[in-house]
Amino acid sequence: MMTSVEKAGTAMQTPPVVSPQDWEAARQQLLVKEKAHTRARDALAAERRRMPWMEVSKTYAFEGPGGKVSLLDLFQGRRQLIVYRAFFEPGVFGWPDHACRGCSMVADQVAHVAHLNARDTTLVFASRAPQADIVRLKRRMGWTMPWVTITDSFDADFGVDEWHGTNVFYHDGTRIFRTYFVKSRGDEQMGGTWNYLDITPLGRQEVWEDSPKGYPQTPTYKWWNWHDSYTEGAGPDKKWVEISDAGEKAFREEAAEGRD
Repeated sequence: MMTSVEKAGTAMQTPPVVSPQDWEAARQQLLVKEKAHTRARDALAAERRRMPWMEVSKTYAFEGPGGKVSLLDLFQGRRQLIVYRAFFEPGVFGWPDHACRGCSMVADQVAHVAHLNARDTTLVFASRAPQADIVRLKRRMGWTMPWVTITDSFDADFGVDEWHGTNVFYHDGTRIFRTYFVKSRGDEQMGGTWNYLDITPLGRQEVWEDSPKGYPQTPTYKWWNWHDSYTEGAGPDKKWVEISDAGEKAFREEAAEGRD
């Protein structure tokens, strides 16, 4: 039987209040569906890693804090690039004090980019506002992700001239490929390290993932670090390896017993 809670003069029909035993039974019933959802999400990411690529043959130019930069420059020497088109420019509600409210919500969700960088991935925001305004906005809002100014048809060419969206690119030498694109409600999941990595062609790059042959993969958990402690070329910390091994062992035992 549903319970009724009075809120602002309106009766809100809430779920029933049950015993701890019944609550746990309901949680376990829902957990079955949640686990299926997780596995389906992993399978979708695996399929995404097998999507065909589109080579980018056109040259694009942006303005960064240090001057003019190319699309290849945005990779910052890494293999993967994620570009979010944020609306901050004349004509956008909030200008010049703020960017679009929705794009600002996305920006507020972005985790520390050091974790993406450790997986050979660069995240960049792009708008049409001049760099001086972007620098001012980032300082006001406490945002630290790289943010460049679009100077040509990049936004129109990649489906983000009239609405926000996230494009993913991969480069092999001087060749650049578009590998994925998501927009509208698909952007709601963006911000967390895992969700960003799941839309890249290389994925999380951990050994449990279903990836094409030859893709880079390292032991699960071992590459994780504090965001101020990633060091290029450094191996996993021995103590962290011991801790993560113990945690993974416990998880596998629970899974085998059906308690995960």
